[in-house]
Amino acid sequence: MRKLLKNSWALFTGYGIIMIAFGLQGNLLGVRSVIEDFSLIATGVLMSAYFIGYFIGANVVPNLVARVGHVRVFAAFASMASLSILVHAVVVDPLAWSIARFLTGMSMVSIFIVTESWLNDRANNRTRGKLLSVYMFVTFGSIALGALLLNFSSPIKFEPFILISLLLSIALIPILLTKRKAPRFKKISPMKTKELYKISPMGVVVSFCTGLTHSAIFSLTAVYAVKMSFSIFEISLLIFLITIAGALFQWPLGFISDKMDRRKIVVYSSIIAALFAFLAIASVGTAAELMHIAVDWEINKIMFFIFVTIFAGFSLPIYAINIAHTNDYIPKEKFVAAGAGLQLLMGLGAMGGPVTCVIFMYNFGPSGFFVFLIILHIAISVFGFYRMSVRPTEENPDSTFTPLPRNITPLGIELDPTTGADLSNVDKK
Repeated sequence: MRKLLKNSWALFTGYGIIMIAFGLQGNLLGVRSVIEDFSLIATGVLMSAYFIGYFIGANVVPNLVARVGHVRVFAAFASMASLSILVHAVVVDPLAWSIARFLTGMSMVSIFIVTESWLNDRANNRTRGKLLSVYMFVTFGSIALGALLLNFSSPIKFEPFILISLLLSIALIPILLTKRKAPRFKKISPMKTKELYKISPMGVVVSFCTGLTHSAIFSLTAVYAVKMSFSIFEISLLIFLITIAGALFQWPLGFISDKMDRRKIVVYSSIIAALFAFLAIASVGTAAELMHIAVDWEINKIMFFIFVTIFAGFSLPIYAINIAHTNDYIPKEKFVAAGAGLQLLMGLGAMGGPVTCVIFMYNFGPSGFFVFLIILHIAISVFGFYRMSVRPTEENPDSTFTPLPRNITPLGIELDPTTGADLSNVDKK
């Protein structure tokens, strides 16, 4: 493990710094958009622009990497991300912010693709599981730390934007100074949606729904919190708890999913998530008065944080469990292609998540944020019950659950030891 980290420290350091900036940026923009009195629809559009850029970048960047190389692509898009964040500080306009968010989305997926390709090159069949674990730890830990940096300075000032740009620029240094040669790039073709649906209808539906929910959670939580008059510290703490809960709950839920029908875990997790989303509404909304839940606002707020943390703990791991469920019905050699197909569907859902969610917030007030999430989790559970009634469980000894970062690309999925990908010819330089 020590040798592994020694060989990969520059990559993880640069990537970690980028994810700190990433964790701060999206939430900062959510807070600032409310302060600037952007309409909810405009806010939803600019948040969706990130996922549109991410989706387009995921399909364009692999060809670019194959043509000009990892280092150039990494440097170019990290620089683009550094510059695009400054646009938000200079031009305070929803259209300009949407264009900048689009460029950020393209930049971030480029960074993920390059990082995971590099990790694949440095892994072999004995070490890739460890590398994936470190990658996941760095991803979630850095995003959570970035959320806490909301307290660095007032969102109305330009300093937080400068900090993000500075972090993105600093992240280039360890990557560009590494002695290791850039790897040969390998493109991964996703499984077609029609074939994927034939194999696992639930896998397709759940992947699309998690794209809708995850994009709303990670782009609009800050908007919701500002609308509810939370302080900057409370907003940063809320996002920190959501991120950490989404990571930590993967292990126990994944362990249980290996012992029983994964669809039950997805269904029960969705029901529990919907329940705690409703309790979150009740703890801070008018429903609290009707149900006599609490009389002290500060106590209510503590309960809200607890409810949202539990909600995130059961909601966010559904994506990784769904990948494992889909793999239960296919041979090992198709695991990565299936994961790429599910990623494509999740990306399609993510593009519409923020816009659809703000429509609910526009019609139902801030609590529409949770109403949107409740409806989607109920839809997942209903469809799951239906699928369990028409299809029996299948045992596939090759398929086991692996905790995964939410932003992982097919190249990162290949690091999962259960995929059967042959990495034995790398890491011998």
